[in-house]
Amino acid sequence: MWWFQQGLSFLPVALVVWSAASFVFSYITAITLHHVDPLVPYISDTGTIPPERCLFGIMLNISAFLGVATMYVRYKQVYALNPEKSKIIKLNKIGLTLGLMSCFGLCIIANFQKCILYYIHVVGACLTFGVGAIYMLVQTVLSYLMQPEVHSKDVFWIRLTMLVWCCSSIVSMFVSSVVLYSGLYGMNLVQKLHWDPQEKGYTAHIISTVSEWSLAFSFLSFFLTYIRDFQKISLRAVVSLHGRTLYNAPQSFVTDEQTLLIAGSI
Repeated sequence: MWWFQQGLSFLPVALVVWSAASFVFSYITAITLHHVDPLVPYISDTGTIPPERCLFGIMLNISAFLGVATMYVRYKQVYALNPEKSKIIKLNKIGLTLGLMSCFGLCIIANFQKCILYYIHVVGACLTFGVGAIYMLVQTVLSYLMQPEVHSKDVFWIRLTMLVWCCSSIVSMFVSSVVLYSGLYGMNLVQKLHWDPQEKGYTAHIISTVSEWSLAFSFLSFFLTYIRDFQKISLRAVVSLHGRTLYNAPQSFVTDEQTLLIAGSI
């Protein structure tokens, strides 16, 4: 059995590989058709003009679905490992909520392009990476609280490193974007897809775009740390019938969580 076939480790692997592929394929398509400059364009710019816009949108929607699945499995795993620790349970629920918000933001990015509905696109980016960074923080704190019984110290430090990388990229992108769009280098720069290295604001533009790519891959890299955890977990579907036909009202309702639709075993 290959390592990615153990447990549910294929979920974070699929999330990272598919999401990275959505960025790379859109970039290659946009470059091939000369829709953007080859040197580090904004990720969103590579998904602005058809046909790469269609590819970018559908692939990111699938990434959002994979993200929801991965975060839900993580939530179930943490809950199963710490059923009596109220602090961890509360943080775990907060983490799931933040994760779902981040995935919803990814859907917004996929379906509302930067050059068409800029402010909605920015809201999606803030949900995806801003709320996503808080999700990473919560998971890092959970890793700290669960060591050494569940997690080793190495896992905590790796996740903390990814969190610092992500936050550094956010700060760098925010500062450079504020400088770039402050009006000092012209107006309507949001619509600008081609840049001349001799233009004013080019340096701020490059710092901003590099920071965005760094942010995206720091965010994805965090989920690679789930692989070893997910190798030790599996989910199964359990069907509970409450009547002999689909039209009878159920006589009783079993509330035991382990007999609901999703049950976990570690």
